[in-house]
Amino acid sequence: MSKKNQSEQELHLRIQELEAELLIKNQELLRYQQELKKTNSSLEELIVDISQELKLAGLVQKILSPTEIPNIPGIEFSTKFVPGTQSGGDYFDIFEHDDRLKFGIILASSSGYTMSALFLSVLMKLSAQIEARKGLEPDKVIRLMANEIVPHIQKQDTASLFYAVIDRRNYELKYSSVGSILGVLQATGQENPSWLQPCTGPLRKNYDENPLTDTISLNSRDRVILCTEGVWNSISDGESFGKDRVMQSILRAPRSGVHEVRNEILYQVE
Repeated sequence: MSKKNQSEQELHLRIQELEAELLIKNQELLRYQQELKKTNSSLEELIVDISQELKLAGLVQKILSPTEIPNIPGIEFSTKFVPGTQSGGDYFDIFEHDDRLKFGIILASSSGYTMSALFLSVLMKLSAQIEARKGLEPDKVIRLMANEIVPHIQKQDTASLFYAVIDRRNYELKYSSVGSILGVLQATGQENPSWLQPCTGPLRKNYDENPLTDTISLNSRDRVILCTEGVWNSISDGESFGKDRVMQSILRAPRSGVHEVRNEILYQVE
């Protein structure tokens, strides 16, 4: 075989090798393009979901925080809503009963704005029933709401609820708490505050627990502190603020009023 023919054959083989390599590269490129297309599709869906959540956030949060706190003789309130960095929404209300010596407190925290909207729609649906049945024990109200909320909970969404009724005849506080609402009783004359423990975990898909009602007796100048997860689980100094630091803030705050303890907690969180 002449050198010319040998060179042509080697060139032909090299061309075949390059064509095979090019085919492999083209197949890989096609695979990458398909993966990129899937990723772009998922990203577009995520952007749509986020956009919908943000729209809901604006609508829901306008309604979730009351603009007026009732003036109840003998009781002082201090409340503050601070926008957080986590997806979700909080709701609270303080309302009087037909029995003017009783009033109720409801505080709720949802894991997402969709869940907040669901909670709000259920609250609006049940408001007439709750209004007409204000004599219900707090755990019965929680169950009433759970029966409406739980069947519609999607994926990993959760909701935490705290519902209480205070009778000013004897300053008895009856409450039921499910989930992650942090409750603390700072009793006059006692060195250490006590936790108001939740009786079950949060409302979630397939929730099937039985809330309970607990009762505590309040004395003059006792303080009840309630915080949603957005407060105690917020990031401070690069880590979760935590319930223990909330307790430390309560102990550090002056005992002269309710605004001081609220301000101390939020100051430490920020």
